[in-house]
Amino acid sequence: MIEAELKARVRSPEAVRRALDSRAAARTEVYRDTYYDRPDGSLEKAGQELRVRTIQGAGETRAVLTYKGAAVDAESGSKPEHETRVEDAPAVHAMLAGLGYVPVIAFEKRCRNYDIEDRGRRMLATLVRVPEIGGTYLELETLAAEHDVADALADVRAVLADLGIADEDLTRELYTDAVAAAATDAIRIALELWSATDTPCTG
Repeated sequence: MIEAELKARVRSPEAVRRALDSRAAARTEVYRDTYYDRPDGSLEKAGQELRVRTIQGAGETRAVLTYKGAAVDAESGSKPEHETRVEDAPAVHAMLAGLGYVPVIAFEKRCRNYDIEDRGRRMLATLVRVPEIGGTYLELETLAAEHDVADALADVRAVLADLGIADEDLTRELYTDAVAAAATDAIRIALELWSATDTPCTG
């Protein structure tokens, strides 16, 4: 199945949250994601993803292993997704390391999830905050067969419009790229501050 998904920056988080609250009960969860690649970066080059996610919710912690193939839709970046729950996340991390995969980035997503039904489809709406990059994002996804991806994305786009999300708010920026860029900026700023305050030693 294809994860037909669109992501948007949210200009009015409280308004969108109220609209979603009127549709379904929310699940507040924290995702701790670690992305893996081969040492040569070949997964990223091929547009593929390999991720271990630990999900902490109300009274429950669970973990899933996810592989995403290359995008099948250039505009949205929707990808085939294969995911399974795992019992022991540290063991999976050890297995991937033993197979030669290396962790390339890890970060936390603070999520408010809603299971909704609209236009004859089951959808997952997620309000997301990532501390490193700030702002609020909305992800809306549904699973679709490959021949149905275009229609599924049209339905997802329509639901986003119902929630007050405009086309210009849509983004294909990856959290991984944004977190990596934020880390690079933090290092650059720290080096600039160090250079500005460093006083050479004199004999």
